[in-house]
Amino acid sequence: MMIACGLGDPIAYLAEKSGALVQDVVPVRGKEAFSGNAGSVLLTFHNENAFHQHEPDYVLLLCLRADHDRTAGLRTACLREVLPLLSAAGLDALFAAEFRTAPPPSFGSDNTACTPKPLLSGAPEDPDIRMATIATTALTPRAEAALAEFGRVCDTVAHTTKLTPGDLAIVDNRVTVHGRTAFRPRYDGADRWLQRTFAVADLRRSRDHHTHDGYIITR
Repeated sequence: MMIACGLGDPIAYLAEKSGALVQDVVPVRGKEAFSGNAGSVLLTFHNENAFHQHEPDYVLLLCLRADHDRTAGLRTACLREVLPLLSAAGLDALFAAEFRTAPPPSFGSDNTACTPKPLLSGAPEDPDIRMATIATTALTPRAEAALAEFGRVCDTVAHTTKLTPGDLAIVDNRVTVHGRTAFRPRYDGADRWLQRTFAVADLRRSRDHHTHDGYIITR
């Protein structure tokens, strides 16, 4: 939390883990095939809460315990490495409002989140990105081709980091997508255990989504 405050301000989402500012990330029995923090299959590339109007700027992942086989790895792909490898046509399509990213069921039905939006926005030479492989849908043929190309390039430039106890990874959620390799949990009380915190550089921009000027986004 101290480091989150150094980056800006910590935030949480009421619909996600009941608004906990520090969240436990552990495998859950019965959710092995879930492509999320409770699963143990490959977690595909995404930005954290990419669908939300106020997504976090940073994702902090603190490793308290590694998985038994030491196979789980944090995968990251930075947009600044991806951009030079994209075709001109693909890049143009990614800047067009031809994609829809749906919220997870826990956030309920948010019609504004599902309006068509671009994957890339901001300065062409250093844009921001919002996408989630399992939740982003391309709405046109060129968008579909661009999304597929983007995924291939992310796999090409991806870095895998195996976190050990005490390691803290800070992911810039604005320019980096992240995921996790598959691993095999044992559910014996000693499985992989991370703690996760979100931070924003400017808490004021989401003030209308907070209650009593707090740190939890309520909608």
